[in-house]
Amino acid sequence: MSDELTSGTAAPGGPAPDVLTLAGLSWTVGGSAILSGVDLAVGEGEFVAVIGPNGAGKTSLFNLISGLNRATGVHRGRIALDGTDITTEPPHKRARRGIGRTFQSSSVFPTMTVAEHVALAQQVAAKRRGLASDPLERVRLTEKSSALAADLSHGDKRKLELAMLLASGAERLLLLDEPMAGVASGDVPELVDVIRALHRDEGRTVLMVEHHMEVLLGLADRVAVMHHGALLAIDTPERIMADARVQEAYVGDAL
Repeated sequence: MSDELTSGTAAPGGPAPDVLTLAGLSWTVGGSAILSGVDLAVGEGEFVAVIGPNGAGKTSLFNLISGLNRATGVHRGRIALDGTDITTEPPHKRARRGIGRTFQSSSVFPTMTVAEHVALAQQVAAKRRGLASDPLERVRLTEKSSALAADLSHGDKRKLELAMLLASGAERLLLLDEPMAGVASGDVPELVDVIRALHRDEGRTVLMVEHHMEVLLGLADRVAVMHHGALLAIDTPERIMADARVQEAYVGDAL
């Protein structure tokens, strides 16, 4: 049986499938539904932000897309990358297909230099040929290539994580889980600029969890709102901010 999704595979000469397609995605733990029937399509080069109150299922969604957790339930749904069903694939196979993911907590090695991190990411991904462009240049860390990760600001550590994703071949889909978390306010604008450049200048497809709408307004094409494990709404940032359902879901939280 082909591993292509019938609904997501383009006919010869037809439009290309979406980079990411979630169809009825669900995850149940101990009889409790963490995610329920999430449908989402992310197009080539699109930037979709994911927001929602604490416990809404945002990180769980990323865990399923990256393969850290497996979709469960009677109707577990499907995950497709470029039209190919990857619902049951392990994380390393998804990474080879070009999915890269960062986490809420920084995950760099304090005693390694910036350049060593990129070399390690390239080695783990078994990339024997040189990269088309320097990941450190793309995230504006070239001048700090010999610095130890321990000596970097938190904002620069976040940029280093992005460089590692690029070095590992994560060119199809970037999953960024709260990249601004813990970053000093003075470092946020440059980190936003780096992410914007990856999206707009390089055409990268990005799915990003973020709490601060002021950050998303300059980045996202669309905003997906999670609430109680379901997709409550998805629209432009401006329309999401004016959506009564979203405002009700965020009672007590600033949009």
